[in-house]
Amino acid sequence: MAPDTLVRLEATIATRRAADPASSYVASLHAKGLSKISQKLGEEAVETIIAALAEDRSALTAEAADLLFHLLILLGAKDVPLGDVMAELDRREGVSGIAEKAAR
Repeated sequence: MAPDTLVRLEATIATRRAADPASSYVASLHAKGLSKISQKLGEEAVETIIAALAEDRSALTAEAADLLFHLLILLGAKDVPLGDVMAELDRREGVSGIAEKAAR
């Protein structure tokens, strides 16, 4: 998935937040609140792990897409732009994971 795909998806999610919950999954999830959005993200994370452990490449691909989708829903609900996450990843580029974690 190219970064521009994620940017387009973020914009689509933002638009759908205001839609009728009866006709939009994103709107219905938002109507249920942050706890439900977080729960769905957790479920998708677990399903991604299960697919990885099962060594099912196609299931892993599908679950990873679901995980990214639900992460973008959560970020939008908390008004955290994808650009901020990308900037944080850029900031960490070239820094050892061990060194970055120690600096926290």
